[in-house]
Amino acid sequence: MSDSSQQTEAATRQILDHHLGAFAHGVAEILKDYDDNSALVTPDKTFRGREEITDFFKAFVDGADPAFWPAFRITGMSTVRDVAYIAWEAKPWIILATDTLVVRDGKIAVQTFTAFPA
Repeated sequence: MSDSSQQTEAATRQILDHHLGAFAHGVAEILKDYDDNSALVTPDKTFRGREEITDFFKAFVDGADPAFWPAFRITGMSTVRDVAYIAWEAKPWIILATDTLVVRDGKIAVQTFTAFPA
């Protein structure tokens, strides 16, 4: 792997690590990883820009049972250049969920999210 690929992958992993850790600190911290050009793609809707992505995360965080967070467990994680992928669960609420993040210029440019409820 070239030095630039390694640097890109390290930067992607840094954003992924921040994104995962931000949930413990609230929506404002989560949103630091996005900008007005970001998009979050779900099976139901595509959220474009910080305002719409804010609405998504507010609903997600506010709607989660308090016991959801201790049940959250990453079951798979990988980064390749500017793409990060995680598979996770939060049983009994979510039996499988996946997120794919494309990172550009230190922000999540595009994220996909799919969850399979129990």
